[in-house]
Amino acid sequence: MSDIIARRLKYAREANGWTQAQLAEKLGFKDRQTLAAIEAGQRKLAAEELVRALDIFKVDLDFFTDSLRLVGEGSFNWRASREASASLLDQFEDHAGRWIALYRKLGEKTGEPASPLQKRLVLSERSSFEDAWVAAEMLAKEWDLGTIPALKLESAIHSHLGALVLYVDAPADISGAACQLPGLNTILINRNEWEGRRNFDLAHECFHVLTWEQMTPEHRESVNGDYCGKGRHKRIEQLADNFAGALLMPQRTLTVRFQSREGEDLHRWLNETATEWCVSAQALKWRMFYLGLLSKAELVNIDDRELTANGRPMQKQPKPRLFSAEFAQRLHAALLAGDLSVRRAGSLLRMTFEDLAEFFESYKLPVPFDL
Repeated sequence: MSDIIARRLKYAREANGWTQAQLAEKLGFKDRQTLAAIEAGQRKLAAEELVRALDIFKVDLDFFTDSLRLVGEGSFNWRASREASASLLDQFEDHAGRWIALYRKLGEKTGEPASPLQKRLVLSERSSFEDAWVAAEMLAKEWDLGTIPALKLESAIHSHLGALVLYVDAPADISGAACQLPGLNTILINRNEWEGRRNFDLAHECFHVLTWEQMTPEHRESVNGDYCGKGRHKRIEQLADNFAGALLMPQRTLTVRFQSREGEDLHRWLNETATEWCVSAQALKWRMFYLGLLSKAELVNIDDRELTANGRPMQKQPKPRLFSAEFAQRLHAALLAGDLSVRRAGSLLRMTFEDLAEFFESYKLPVPFDL
């Protein structure tokens, strides 16, 4: 516990831009060395000193003591609309951090070690879009994603990268995120989005997981490609989009498919092909344009209104199950073993007991508690 407090005290100090000497004075220490010893884990923070720290930083006790929170750990990249406020992102990031921390903590209890090895793509912001296409298609071949890569991508990310993919109920202005955390990279996808958007976000965030060290993304990016960042960060997001398009819509397969179109109405072809490949017709349109399969004149003549929802009626689509099978199984085992209380689980996941029961039943797991 003292290690957690020490790390979070240092994080809170640095987040406020204070030196050790400045915080030492606020805490009433005689010198900076006392605080330095606490942050280094050589001295414990006394109870009365912890109370003063709570008042200084205006935080609750859990900020320093709760192991089921990510405080000063994990870097997030959010895909959100411009309408999503900073406070909305901060609030949802706190919830997401608790889910990730819970999964990590339960894994530690069962002795499931996190892998220290991370696969990386050899790309940088100086790479061309064509470089991103080649990397995506080589990865699709290595991962054996088949003719419809979207169908196998989630399981491939889990098995090849050791990353956690969670489908969550996020606010409408948030599409998803990637979280870089040593040993447990995570991708979050808003399960209420349309299928094509979900799959594109998954592929886009997969790029960030694979290139985080050499191309760290901004904390927030636009879901519509209207990047508010400039220069390097704009380039990173454009590379991520090109990688996602190539991963989900391989050039060779797409070219052969288009050449066999035989005069079929272009709007109809785009909608039917996109539906089969589990992508959006708009994403398919742009992928074909960048590959030179569509001319600029053909692109301009496409009516995007006919591509909405891939030309299907705007009706409710089935959603992925909440979180993931791995998450459900780890939580289920913890409740059975008594490593976590049902009340605590419900609080962390923002679920009632009935919601938890339905959650386990959706994964065909017996409910591990009495209602």
